[in-house]
Amino acid sequence: MKKGWKRIGLGLLAATAVLSLAACGGSKDKKDAGKEDSKTLEVSVDKGYVEYINDIKGDFEKENGVTIKVIEKDMFDQLDALSLDGPAGKAPDVMMSAYDRLGPLGQQGHLAEVTLNDGSNYNDTDKKQVTVDGKFYGAPSVIETLVMYYNKDLINAAPATFAEVEELAKDKKYDFAGEAGKNTAFLAKWTDFYFTYGLISGYGGYVFGNDGTDPKDVGLNNKGAVEGIEYATGWFKDVWPKGMMDIKAAGDFVTNQFVDGKTAAIIDGPWAAANYKDAGVNFGVAKIPALKNGEEYQAFGGGKAWVISNYSTNKEVAQKFVDYVTNDANQEKYYQMTQEVPANNNARKKATEENNELTNAVIAGYENAKPMPNIPEMAEVWTGGENLMFDAASGKQTAQEAADAAVKVIKENIDQKYGE
Repeated sequence: MKKGWKRIGLGLLAATAVLSLAACGGSKDKKDAGKEDSKTLEVSVDKGYVEYINDIKGDFEKENGVTIKVIEKDMFDQLDALSLDGPAGKAPDVMMSAYDRLGPLGQQGHLAEVTLNDGSNYNDTDKKQVTVDGKFYGAPSVIETLVMYYNKDLINAAPATFAEVEELAKDKKYDFAGEAGKNTAFLAKWTDFYFTYGLISGYGGYVFGNDGTDPKDVGLNNKGAVEGIEYATGWFKDVWPKGMMDIKAAGDFVTNQFVDGKTAAIIDGPWAAANYKDAGVNFGVAKIPALKNGEEYQAFGGGKAWVISNYSTNKEVAQKFVDYVTNDANQEKYYQMTQEVPANNNARKKATEENNELTNAVIAGYENAKPMPNIPEMAEVWTGGENLMFDAASGKQTAQEAADAAVKVIKENIDQKYGE
């Protein structure tokens, strides 16, 4: 989930403040700090999920002799508060976590290890999203990745390859007024590392080695990564208007051009669909086209998991609830009520039968997605990669120089903050 990495820094700072307390406090301390009422299980969810939990909780309450107390709180606010609320006995027993937040919280002792009710319901990518140091710290619930939106009033179908995208960008009806030779047929916020990573990865670059677990091995300046950056640079220099170079405003530029019917296809996340629908755009959704090198666009795979507070005094029932909320039936119900793609593979397959374009595009894209590293060092990648594409596309540096500079910053920050 893209929102997650933007707020990871705050959570880590709060966690650091009580890390020694969490590490030194034994199980007795956690029990003393926790709630003593074993007949009540507190479950914290965003406003949009309250109705869902209330809808399914009845059977669980009857089967387990407990009362589910639903707490409505923003997911990220809840995660940020866990490091302080947990030791104080104020944290809920169960909550949701973006995959990229799960790793640091698990390593720092704030989340309990969980078991997956039925491993066959998850593929390897799903399991990697919730695995930290060989342990599961959450049960996958939702999957997300970037997709391509296209305007059905302008083109009949989404491009299948980037070769087709390039042809589309030669159509003069998408020429940008005021900037000769510039075209907005296709737009992507590639100044944002989150958006550009699928391109870099598709050409052979990577964040961390050993499936995202080795922060000493940063692969964002290897030959493949540089090729991907060079490809994007061509769009910035030769095709796109200057507005696409504005790191802060490029996203709004893309959205406005698409909503105004001046852009045929864009790359964005599933969370953007509601806005485009409200704006009245007649849009379709597909997976992002294959790259010029024949490889797939390998965007970050994200989403959310159900997690258990390590400060909970009711972990056994909490585990039962996590099993319950992620079973086939409740994941199918989750999709029906939220339209978010379920992580449970059986429920995911069921969702495809409805032929919802957005759902199927996310599922198709997720097959090629790369799990976002969920180790704490990932926070430094966002800092180091912030200006990576801008420095190359603006001509300030070559693609290789920009990549080398970004990796240098990433490694130095990791050594400074996490070095032994």
